[in-house]
Amino acid sequence: MDTKITLAALIAPAALALASCNSETTGDGGAEAVSTPAPSTTETVGPFAVSEHGSFDEPWAAAFEPGTGNLFITEKAGTVKFYQTANGRLGFVSGVPEVDYGGQGGLGDIAFAPDYAGSKAIYLTWAEAGDGNTRGAALGRGTLVCEDHDSCDIRDLRVIWRQDKTTGRGHYSHRIAFSPDGQYLYLASGERQKMQPAQDLSNNLGTIVRLNLDGTPASGNPLSANPQVWSYGHRNILGLEFDAQGQLWDVEHGPRGGDELNLVKSGANYGWPVVSNGIHYDGGAIPDHSTRPEFAAPAESWVPVIAPGDMTFYRGAMFADWRGDAIIAAMKPAGLVRVSISGEAASEAQRIPFDNRIRAVVEASDGALWVLEDGDDGRLLRLTPAN
Repeated sequence: MDTKITLAALIAPAALALASCNSETTGDGGAEAVSTPAPSTTETVGPFAVSEHGSFDEPWAAAFEPGTGNLFITEKAGTVKFYQTANGRLGFVSGVPEVDYGGQGGLGDIAFAPDYAGSKAIYLTWAEAGDGNTRGAALGRGTLVCEDHDSCDIRDLRVIWRQDKTTGRGHYSHRIAFSPDGQYLYLASGERQKMQPAQDLSNNLGTIVRLNLDGTPASGNPLSANPQVWSYGHRNILGLEFDAQGQLWDVEHGPRGGDELNLVKSGANYGWPVVSNGIHYDGGAIPDHSTRPEFAAPAESWVPVIAPGDMTFYRGAMFADWRGDAIIAAMKPAGLVRVSISGEAASEAQRIPFDNRIRAVVEASDGALWVLEDGDDGRLLRLTPAN
């Protein structure tokens, strides 16, 4: 684990107590919230006025808590914190599960249930250790209890879905999206750098699964060979979102070249590793999508890569001309990539370079974009119009 000290590390309590893989959870208790430095607009980046709001250790995902404006942030090594946008204070969350930290693995996505106002249900994903040096993603659901303004506890967290375990520490994906009607949970399951399992429906690797909110396979899924699977032939999905028309999209890493934005359809096979618009890391050729029309082709792809970290569809008024566009967090080259969506078609409309890799992007209720930089000392930045 990296030993650099960030602001968040200086104020953090003792590391979270670890929970066993049988879904029991423990965590630190009673951490006292502190204020981050007063935000100020420090720079202009392309169309954005950028203000800084503290930093985090390897942040991976962020989600706004409905009704409060608090931004909950996961750190890959196994910590959840929340930034209170109203007053600039940082709070801490206990009851976080043990994670298998290393490589691309650790604590992953965070999401609030569609009925959160009543249920207070929260979802987390993480890399979980298995037998014989194996690992896989896990999806857990618990109840968020915030007894004061500065600390929260995840209670009764239990695993409701597991990725099939295999060796290695790559391509977990484990991004969460809820259907617009709030009835279903879609979850990205990467192929774990194993390639061929993405075409094998005897496992759930290289797929998007469609679940009920309790983690059971949803009725009406299209593939009898695996009742949890909605689509397959995916590589490493790091963005999964519905647009305003109710269409599901993913953004995923290709190998050397061939990052993809896909319109995700029921039962579709997206072709990995049979086809890709990139090539293997050793330079070996892969047939392009155009050579195999039986596989679903990407709506947009990138050669060279953009190394996507996350994605959101813009719905606000602050950047009114962007409404309906996909905003993709990019890590190589660092920045944000805006993609115009027209029905089922997509095309890159704008690329906004940043100095540091962008891991996550979310939209606040006022239409501002909030982004998290990747890696140690990853800053939390608020983006508003520069003019």
